[in-house]
Order: sequence, then C-alpha cells, then structure tokens
Amino acid sequence: MAIKAGLKILKNSSWLGWQMESNWTDPFLFAIYSLVKPIAATLLIVVMYIVVTMGQVQGTFFSHMYIGNAFYMYVAQVLFGVSWVVHEDREHYRTLKYVYISPANIYIYLLGRGMTKIFLTTVSVIITIVFGVFVLNIPINVMTIDYPLLFISFILGILCIVGLGIALGGISLLTAKHGGRINEGVAGIFYLFCGVIFPISVLPNWCRSFSLYLPITYWLEAIRRAIFGITIDQATNFIPTSSVISILTVSTILFFILALNIFKIGDYFARKKGLIDMTTAY
Repeated sequence: MAIKAGLKILKNSSWLGWQMESNWTDPFLFAIYSLVKPIAATLLIVVMYIVVTMGQVQGTFFSHMYIGNAFYMYVAQVLFGVSWVVHEDREHYRTLKYVYISPANIYIYLLGRGMTKIFLTTVSVIITIVFGVFVLNIPINVMTIDYPLLFISFILGILCIVGLGIALGGISLLTAKHGGRINEGVAGIFYLFCGVIFPISVLPNWCRSFSLYLPITYWLEAIRRAIFGITIDQATNFIPTSSVISILTVSTILFFILALNIFKIGDYFARKKGLIDMTTAY
C-alpha cells in the first residue's frame, strides 16, 4: 500500500509540474519553444567557441565541450527546478502549507515535480545532440556508444542532481525568495569546476583538487567516455572507467544521504520558526 500510495503521489506531482510548465501557451507554440530554446542556448556557446578559436569547430576538444554543455542542462534545469518548488509553492501559489498537511510525502512530491524538469531537459538534450551531429558534424557514432555505461552513469548523475536539488530545497525553506540566487551559484560552481566546457586540467592545482571531489565531474567524464570512448582531460584520463563509475556511485550515495539530512534540518527549523507559509513579496 505504501508503494502504491508513493507512486500515486509521484504521478500526480509530475502531472502538476507538467501543467505548470506548459499551460502558459498552446501545445504547438510550446513545442516550437521546446525546439528553439536548447538550440539557441547552444549556439551562444558555439559562437563564443568560434570567436576564441578563430573558427576551429572540428576536433575532439570541440566535441567534448559540446557534449559537456549539452548534459550540463540537467544540472542547470533539474537542480534549479527541484529546489525552486519550495519558493514557487510557498510564495507564488501559496500551496506549500497544504502539501505539508496532506498525506503526500514531501520528498516524493519534490521528486515528482523534478520529473517534469528531467523530461523536458531530456528533450532539450536530444535536440541539442541531433543538431550537433547533423549541423556541426559532431562525430557521434550510434553503433559505437557504450550504452550500458551511458545508462548507468546517466541514472547515477540524475540521482545526484535531484539529491542536490532537495538539499537546496531544504535551504530554501529558510530563505526569502531571492534565495534562488543560491541555486544559480551552486550550478555555476559545477559549470566552472566540473569540466563542462574545458578540461579541469587547465585549472589551478587547488581548483583541480576541488573538482575531483565533485560527483558531477565523474558524471560528465563517464558520459563522454560512453559516447566517444576516450577522454581528453589529463586530470582524469589515468582513472579507469570502472573506477570512475565506482567513485560516481559512492559520491552519489553520500551526496544523497547528505541532501536528505540537509532538507530534514531545514524542514525542522522552518516548522519551528513558522516559515512554511512565509511570503516575501518584495
């Protein structure tokens, strides 16, 4: 019964998230928006790369940068989407207190709301990769992709990102709505330190050491190895793929446990201080 009830909460919260994401326009316009947005965002990075390299858009480095930027969308969208639910439901719709007094499990509710972001981001990532292959000649061969490695690393990375989103949601319970800047700051840290658009080997030594403690670093590394079969980052190319997955697995578990505890602490103090229905409309 508990599993059935949890699945029902997950389904309903996912449906609610979808309605909130897509009900601002008609389905056709929303489909166009979903197609254009990831391509436009990607072209910004591509244009900057072209300017910096004076037109060199071929080669392994560009391909690794492109894939890293594509999968980083999950970090930017899912991390922000899960944590922002607290501010959105508490201050804009003012329904968070009703979620709390309902039989719904708050963790499953947040996960369900995050599922919508995962689905929409997956569409964006697929569009970005297809655009890269057919327009920018990114050398991706669907016959040589290591699909088991891609699947395992993808699932672990998503769990880690959702866990981080839950942790930030716990912090958001204690902050005003401008606390959303915290989410952007955390996402920015991953963008800089996890080798999204450049190898972490080019960072200063202390930055490189910090990067090797972040699970997103190993997630992107595993994704690239699964798609291309090689790595260009001198800071991680000596680590066997099996070790990359092991480190990613352990760090994801640790981060998820830490995230749940951070949310539990934030939840405790939010209840104690009466912040569950707080509004900061300024």
